[in-house]
Amino acid sequence: MSYINRIVIHCAATTNGRRLANARETAAAVIDRWHKDRGFRRSTPFVNEFSPGLRHIGYHFVIDTNGTVEKGRAIGETGAHAKGYNTGSIGICLVGTDKFTQAQWEALALLYADLVEKYPRAVVCGHRDLSPDLNGDGKITSNEWTKICPGFDVDSWETQLLSPRDEWICEEHL
Repeated sequence: MSYINRIVIHCAATTNGRRLANARETAAAVIDRWHKDRGFRRSTPFVNEFSPGLRHIGYHFVIDTNGTVEKGRAIGETGAHAKGYNTGSIGICLVGTDKFTQAQWEALALLYADLVEKYPRAVVCGHRDLSPDLNGDGKITSNEWTKICPGFDVDSWETQLLSPRDEWICEEHL
């Protein structure tokens, strides 16, 4: 187990509003399969004790378009979601790319509130905010992003009291 100093919000880079899950497979199971194909692998002690069906998933939480929150890795288990920032972090993945359903926003706000209460010193950011500061000005700007993930400005979302902007919301399409 490690000290939690960062909570990183991601997107799955999938069609906005479209569920990954089907009757046989959850969104976390789909992402687990993708991560297996990329060579990710969880440590045996953690897999045996927490989410044993997800042997490769890099995220700690996955939020599907219907608002379902699935647990992937255990809190404190080193993730595989933000290269160079996996130790001591929690990875949250929203299904979609840059617009999310109202159910996802509500689930994210609840999860956020729970995690910041438990880990008040943790910095909350988007994956894109971990891009290199190429010009050294102390700010990561859009021209420096290596990814758009999670497709919205986490700082703005926090400043707006966890309310998404209209342009960040989409309808769920089953």
